[in-house]
Amino acid sequence: MAETPLQALARLREALQEVLFGQEEAIEALLATLLARGHALLEGVPGLGKTLLAESFAKGSGLSYKRIQFTPDLLPQDLTGSEVFREGRFEFVKGPLFAQVVLADEINRAPPKVQSALLEAMQERAVTAGGVRYPLPEPFFVVATQNPLELEGTYPLPEAQLDRFTAKIPFRPPRREVWLRILTEEPRIPEPLGVDFPKAQEEVRGIRVAREALEAITHVAFLTQEDRRLRMGLSPRGAKAWLALARALAYLRAKPLVDWKELRDAAFLALPHRLFLTEEALYEGESAEGILKELLRKGGIP
Repeated sequence: MAETPLQALARLREALQEVLFGQEEAIEALLATLLARGHALLEGVPGLGKTLLAESFAKGSGLSYKRIQFTPDLLPQDLTGSEVFREGRFEFVKGPLFAQVVLADEINRAPPKVQSALLEAMQERAVTAGGVRYPLPEPFFVVATQNPLELEGTYPLPEAQLDRFTAKIPFRPPRREVWLRILTEEPRIPEPLGVDFPKAQEEVRGIRVAREALEAITHVAFLTQEDRRLRMGLSPRGAKAWLALARALAYLRAKPLVDWKELRDAAFLALPHRLFLTEEALYEGESAEGILKELLRKGGIP
């Protein structure tokens, strides 16, 4: 009997857990983001394995992969590619964005001009150069990393860039019981497993969502728009990202219907980086996660 996409994803998930010890939640979130046809921002201090996860995922999935180290001197054409004059005519030479998995390492080290080169690619899945539009391969998945603590030599991601990331996945220090494995075992980089991602993404769209869940998303969205601690409320794109991630999590957990747990878990991936606090709220020690927890409760999501 042929292996289903869900079975192949389960094997990939297990393989990644043998590479990155103690980061099961981050691995699940990364897979869910791709299944939701989105892009992921991995955030954590150096040394926790953000780059290792992206590289191992690309190898294990069998998808084409490019890594871009973001630096202050990077130019937009270093990402997209540029036109080169050859044999009497201009020819477009594709840049590293033309891969299925693109790792934007330390994305906040490049200036906004370079970050903006990602906007069209992430939203439209295409690159325009010389007036010609070039489609990007499918699936197309941007995985970016950033250190939340380092400020010197970095450029905060603008709101429009943050909104292109379907999920922000926090990397937390490993649990105490995992440290011995980290210190004594070598990660086992997975071999390509040949997951049928287009079919898996299609199956994710078939996961059912109850009307009560849709109404809860709508209610929370309106609560964010009315909350005076926030500079702006949740956009329709943000709400759709939340719903898509909830479907993807339900699919990975072999559930035919989005449950309240998936809706809640997806909210903490899709929404905190989209909730921009006022100066007064920041001064008073509020956090996006704390406000979100309160709004979910008010919206009827246990």
